[in-house]
Amino acid sequence: MTKIDQGRRDTLLKLAASSLALTANSTWAEVAPVCVLTPEQTEGPYFLDNQLERSDIRTDPYTGRRSAGIPLYLQFQVMAVKPGQCVPLSGAIVDIWHCDADGIYSGVGEGGRDNAQQQFLRGYQLTGATGKANFVTIYPGWYPGRAVHIHFKVQTPTRTGKTEILTSQLYFDEAITQQVYQQAPYAQRENGYTRNRQDGIYRSGGEQLLLRPVKDQRGYLAAFTLGLNLS
Repeated sequence: MTKIDQGRRDTLLKLAASSLALTANSTWAEVAPVCVLTPEQTEGPYFLDNQLERSDIRTDPYTGRRSAGIPLYLQFQVMAVKPGQCVPLSGAIVDIWHCDADGIYSGVGEGGRDNAQQQFLRGYQLTGATGKANFVTIYPGWYPGRAVHIHFKVQTPTRTGKTEILTSQLYFDEAITQQVYQQAPYAQRENGYTRNRQDGIYRSGGEQLLLRPVKDQRGYLAAFTLGLNLS
């Protein structure tokens, strides 16, 4: 990620992170994308290259069980940042994964649950001509020490495999999180969640990775533009 002076950085942070605005009736509306490079963050210990291509990642293909939680409709737009312009990147692989409402990841056999073979809340999509990839998931839960987040990885296919471009995480507006966590199944948990500023990983660029979901009759909608340096 290129360095920018503090004044320019503050100005950019005031702009919408997403190139996809939400109208009053919670539909997607096009606006000009903001050409800002997306900060990298750690992959974490729970990435699995399952090659599970799907838009709706709520259901575990092993058991057929759907993860409980409030639906989250998440749209990415992947842009190549070039001098003076953003160009949509088609054919990119956008892989996402996150914990369930209880703070448990699939595929790793944690939390006293037999989920080592499961793949809930994991999947990838290929971006289309406009650089967009859409997912249906749930609002993530939490686990100790980490703010509420979603992991993502962007790769491009090659003849010999895949080339990784960016690995990072998305975070949530805490006012929205507080509203969500007052509802089932989140409200049944006893221990509180870690706030964004209490998370050391968030403090390394997380303010540029913040989702501000909008509620509608289906759940919540959120969108985010990823600016990638391909040079």
